[in-house]
Amino acid sequence: MVLIFAGAIVRATGSGLGCPDWPKCWACLVPPTSVDQVDFDKIDIERFKAKAARSGRNPDEITYESLRTEFNPVHTWVEFVNRLLATPMLLTSLVALILSLCVKRAGKLLRWMTTLSLLTVLANAVLGALVVYSGLKPGVITAHLALAYLLMGFLIVGIVKSKQIMGQERERAGKGAFWSAALILSFLVVEGLAGSQLREVTDELAKENFGADRATWTAQLQEMTIFYFHRAFSWSVLAGVLFFSWSIKRSRGYFTLIEASMVFMVIALMVMGIVLGHSGIHPWTQVLHVGVASLLFYAVAYWVASWVLLNEKGSDNATLESTRA
Repeated sequence: MVLIFAGAIVRATGSGLGCPDWPKCWACLVPPTSVDQVDFDKIDIERFKAKAARSGRNPDEITYESLRTEFNPVHTWVEFVNRLLATPMLLTSLVALILSLCVKRAGKLLRWMTTLSLLTVLANAVLGALVVYSGLKPGVITAHLALAYLLMGFLIVGIVKSKQIMGQERERAGKGAFWSAALILSFLVVEGLAGSQLREVTDELAKENFGADRATWTAQLQEMTIFYFHRAFSWSVLAGVLFFSWSIKRSRGYFTLIEASMVFMVIALMVMGIVLGHSGIHPWTQVLHVGVASLLFYAVAYWVASWVLLNEKGSDNATLESTRA
């Protein structure tokens, strides 16, 4: 979740190429804080030119002097911190895998989830390098975000399976609530893909209108089909959450914190969508929008996984075994 927030901040601040090389940053293990600290003799200028060509720039414009001019310490450190956050994620995934292999009661599903989590972290690290080398190519950025959400899914299933092994109580909501939650989850995937495409279009327009007033070119977004689809489809998510709430009230009679938060997060996202549409796609509102969307995805996915795993056949046996142990 923190990594998704960090990635959103990188995009909102335009820091995607703050560290233009990988795995080092400006040929340093620890990024420089001023251009005077950069040793340009260690910079591979040809690699920078190749990257410029892939991002649509004229490679002949890339010189040591232009690199000096483009150096931005804030962008450099924002991107570097984003990279650093992946390290504890990698170590945690590795520890989780080792523990699942050592604990006999872990079971196949938990071991699969921890294995896939570690592999996804490694794959996303490689994809992060490709994002840099591609010059922030739009499709690669979307794949990078998609893998982050896939990792979140693996982790959620692993967490819920651990709770099942430890004897977590069954989820008492009815099947109507489950199917509506599953439908919301599918809606969020569609809405997330549309939102990612919209952000890519926004990034491309920002490049084309570099230096121009943001409000003058963001108005073009409202004329695009993807903008209308993303905005209109959000009503489907709201309808799904309202039906889910009704199903919970009917089958169980009360709401947990995670269920109540779903409604508030959907409403907050729609309000932020309105603000974005009328504020020239304000960057920090974008960050908040992406962050709350990831929290909503987590909440719904966690609820669906809990219902499936805690209500599956044999969960009572798992509870008894864990109690005896």
